[in-house]
Amino acid sequence: MDPVGQDINLNSPNKGLGPAGGVDSLTEGGAMGVAAVNTLPPGLTEEEAEELYSDLAKVEEEINTLRQVLLAKEKHSADLKRKLGLSPLNELKQNLAKGWQDVQTSNAYKKTSETLSVAGQKTTAAFSTMGTVLSRKLGDMRNSPTFKSFEDKVGNIKYMVVGPRGNGEAVQSPTETNPVQDNAPF
Repeated sequence: MDPVGQDINLNSPNKGLGPAGGVDSLTEGGAMGVAAVNTLPPGLTEEEAEELYSDLAKVEEEINTLRQVLLAKEKHSADLKRKLGLSPLNELKQNLAKGWQDVQTSNAYKKTSETLSVAGQKTTAAFSTMGTVLSRKLGDMRNSPTFKSFEDKVGNIKYMVVGPRGNGEAVQSPTETNPVQDNAPF
């Protein structure tokens, strides 16, 4: 307490209050002074105010005692955890693991998981079917007379541009019936 008897700790529940009993520096010997009487709420007598201040002081003292007890219990708990080898990181891991387990056992997770599994299976089947259809269509297209005609024209253009032997390799026109002989010694 400071010399006037007021608690100046800003975190204290007693901040700004006078000594025990709640009487401030305007009092003399516990009796309320004239200045304090003028600050009483309407309908409250001096005796009632003194009783309320006394009750307030008791409650605040109990709160402080409970804070001290809680602090001691928390310290004891931390000591026990340290002796058991439980670190805050281990506790966090355990809490996360338990939380994830709780999520996985929830009905919402199960339903979502089943729905996504079914959707994945249907998507896989659709892509498989689409791939099969595309392969068949490309095969049909490659065997079509239009594609054969296009392939022959591209081959003829290549033959005309590259010639019978381009890049040291024997090139055969798609319309040519006689194969080009390779005279390689191997």
